[in-house]
Amino acid sequence: MKRYATTRQKLDKSGIRVYSTTYYPEIPLENEDRFINVIIGDRLDSLAYKYYNDITLWWIIAKANGLRGKPVLNAGEVIRIPSNITNIIEKFNNLNNGD
Repeated sequence: MKRYATTRQKLDKSGIRVYSTTYYPEIPLENEDRFINVIIGDRLDSLAYKYYNDITLWWIIAKANGLRGKPVLNAGEVIRIPSNITNIIEKFNNLNNGD
């Protein structure tokens, strides 16, 4: 999947295509969330595949753990894997579709 495949596009005043801002919902802590110890080689996309069977949902793990701009996970670090992704994705879609 291309990185900007789901990002809305528009034309600016001069007719140049630009991408709209992507908004991410807050992800509250829930009792069903998992906490894992990062091991060497773990990446956000590989964890998203392992827990959600979808590499494109890496942003859920990043947002839940405040990992903005942090490309590398450190071995031994404890991170949260949110459990209720259906609600998170619904909130994401509502924020980005103007609903």
